[in-house]
Amino acid sequence: MKKNIYITGLLLLASLLVSSCISTKQTMDVTDSEKEIFDKKNGDPVVIADEESGYEIIIIDSGFDLWLASFARPRQFYSQSYMENKNILYVSEWNNRVRQPFRYDSNLYEMQIDYFSNIDYGYEVNYKLYNYFIYFQRKYNQRLAHFVPRI
Repeated sequence: MKKNIYITGLLLLASLLVSSCISTKQTMDVTDSEKEIFDKKNGDPVVIADEESGYEIIIIDSGFDLWLASFARPRQFYSQSYMENKNILYVSEWNNRVRQPFRYDSNLYEMQIDYFSNIDYGYEVNYKLYNYFIYFQRKYNQRLAHFVPRI
């Protein structure tokens, strides 16, 4: 009798876990105007630079410049520490995917990003890098963290 209860209990627990995972899956709600920008085939590269620190990132993903101006939260909406924490998380997962080209699309994850938590890259670098990760996840329907990226 105890075996049946134990097995039934495990089956019940397993079914609860599966149903809770299925019911909490969230999708990204990408607007039509956002999709128009994502479909854009040409655009200017975005240079992310901080003159004080001397760090620079160049993003050559058509549409990002327009998306940044149209959809991203305004500067000073997020604190620098908030964006640094998110960027550390996103960069870690990004680099993990770069190192696994047979598991993840190597056309999406081409190069590793050198981003170190002990370096102050300044507000502007963190702002644009953070927003690029949001843009990238929404455009290519990717998740670099366990939560859905929102604007």
